[in-house]
Amino acid sequence: MRIDIITVLPELIKSPFEASILKRAVDKGIVEVHMHDLRRYGLNKYNQIDDYQYGGGAGMVMMIEPIDKMIAELKSERDYDEVIYMTPDGVTLNQRMANHLSIKGNLIILCGHYKGVDQRVRDLYVTKEISIGDYVLSGGELGAAVLCDAIIRLIPGVISDETSALTDSFQDDLLAPPVYTRPADYKGTTVPEILLSGNLPAIDKWREEQAYERTKSRRPDLLTDY
Repeated sequence: MRIDIITVLPELIKSPFEASILKRAVDKGIVEVHMHDLRRYGLNKYNQIDDYQYGGGAGMVMMIEPIDKMIAELKSERDYDEVIYMTPDGVTLNQRMANHLSIKGNLIILCGHYKGVDQRVRDLYVTKEISIGDYVLSGGELGAAVLCDAIIRLIPGVISDETSALTDSFQDDLLAPPVYTRPADYKGTTVPEILLSGNLPAIDKWREEQAYERTKSRRPDLLTDY
């Protein structure tokens, strides 16, 4: 997989890819991640990428011309499965979406800033608009990092135990059950006996029940199919 991130602040988004599983994925050659500074295509001697909005109003708008040139350059080199725009009014990211994107080949992620991008960018170039929640950030970089992490960890070979990602919360529209490790008894607080029994079918059943009960208690909105 190759991910090209168009950003005004490339230094802001680099750090997540310099540590943890994202760095390992890049080092292994499983994924390529490239940051592209939009100001390379900024206009005039000031490398301008934003301007006042037509009709008046507070806040600047990212201009169409620099974005058009950047996307055209990238598309001249390869085909892309999606051009994603990170925006608060996009579809909220969930596990199902991450699963779907993890099997794609090439992605462009456009990070918004200011009051957003000229609507013509969204109309002409963007194929998917994604939000990471109902709140506003200073820019799309942190949202893009969240999206990349959610996608990349699902690619085979990124996580040592590939079955681990398949048992995460939301994979089956349920939250993950409680987990325990050593010691079995800590200051009188003990691990459920079933987990120490060695009875794998019974343990699986217990985990399914716990996942359902936890979801029912904390996120009943996820149980529409149950």
